[in-house]
Amino acid sequence: MNEDNARFCLLAGLILLYLLCGAAIFSALEHPFEIRARLLWKQQLDNFTRRYRVNLGALHTLLRQYEEANGAGIRVDTLRPRWDFSGAFYFVGTVVSTIGFGMTTPATIAGKIFLIFYGLIGCAATILFFNLFLERIITMLAYIMRWCHERRLRCAGVGVMSSREESSGEEDSLEGWKPSVYYVMLILGVASVVIACSASTLYSSMENWSYVDSLYFCFVAFSTIGFGDLVSSQRQQYESQEAYRLGNCLFILMGVCCIYSLFNVISIVIKQTLNWILGKLRRLPAHLRPKRMKRNAVQPISSHCPAGRHRYKDGSVETVCDSETEAVAEVYVGRRLSGEMISVNEFMVSNKVSLALLQKQLSETAHQGPRQSYGHQNGFSGGVGALGIMNNRLQETSVER
Repeated sequence: MNEDNARFCLLAGLILLYLLCGAAIFSALEHPFEIRARLLWKQQLDNFTRRYRVNLGALHTLLRQYEEANGAGIRVDTLRPRWDFSGAFYFVGTVVSTIGFGMTTPATIAGKIFLIFYGLIGCAATILFFNLFLERIITMLAYIMRWCHERRLRCAGVGVMSSREESSGEEDSLEGWKPSVYYVMLILGVASVVIACSASTLYSSMENWSYVDSLYFCFVAFSTIGFGDLVSSQRQQYESQEAYRLGNCLFILMGVCCIYSLFNVISIVIKQTLNWILGKLRRLPAHLRPKRMKRNAVQPISSHCPAGRHRYKDGSVETVCDSETEAVAEVYVGRRLSGEMISVNEFMVSNKVSLALLQKQLSETAHQGPRQSYGHQNGFSGGVGALGIMNNRLQETSVER
């Protein structure tokens, strides 16, 4: 089994184990509550039918009719209209962001058919927006962290050498420096927590939710899980209603963007963990082990391809590809580490590379041609979309050299 398939199988096995553990924990936590709720509901039905002498079958029929009305947005308590312009705008926002709370759904055949085509384009465009947001976030963090690093170098070198020597020394020190992926994950995590805590304060006061429920809603909404058990801005009237609805939209937008970026950075750490596990399982001999360097330090790609590597050009697209027949030591040599933060131009090229290589691989598969693994990053293909962005901007270099 080659490296790609071994990593894929390992990840699939770990995800299955993760699902089994999650199912066991949630079943232990929630199943007793479900049993108590069923018993309580049966008791309430029996008490109601005896007290008011209502036929149980007729009551069940009424409850089923209410469930149908509930699906159309009808509630016992007065809520905001679901399909006026503001309600429809909130709905399409949950569609294109893939949150999908479920409290509003189209009931007509025409609405369901239109949703299919509307969501196809809207979801794709929104994913592109999230990817571009991720690009700018990473670039901004790289500039900020590099600026802080330069300031530390200047402060450390004051009065030690002349300005020309100092400038030359700084350039040498910064030549191979790039911020660590763990710093990026920490910053995105702190930003997500700040946004979630601020939004929870707003929701707990405006929706009369507990603070824990507000935090729970923030994670479910920001991660686009969107259960729909708690949904903000659904009552018919609020104090400072327009300001609250604007703040609600801004919090959800910022939260989704930050959590989306954070998830992609965390996926890089997961891939690093898989690489570490595979390395332990294989127990390479000492002469084949990669030379250790600074963890997460970034080394830019050389303008010349090392031995055993090939450079492919497709118009303005250029990438370095490994052959699957290379020795293990050669595969590890020359790869960048996971903390890399590259320029916007390199990022745009990476996206073009992902599509070009995907098309080439599909063409070779269709013609039963030999498949080569292009653009390997720690044994992973470059990918398209969010994973392509993170693989090419950060994770290309997660091998510990």
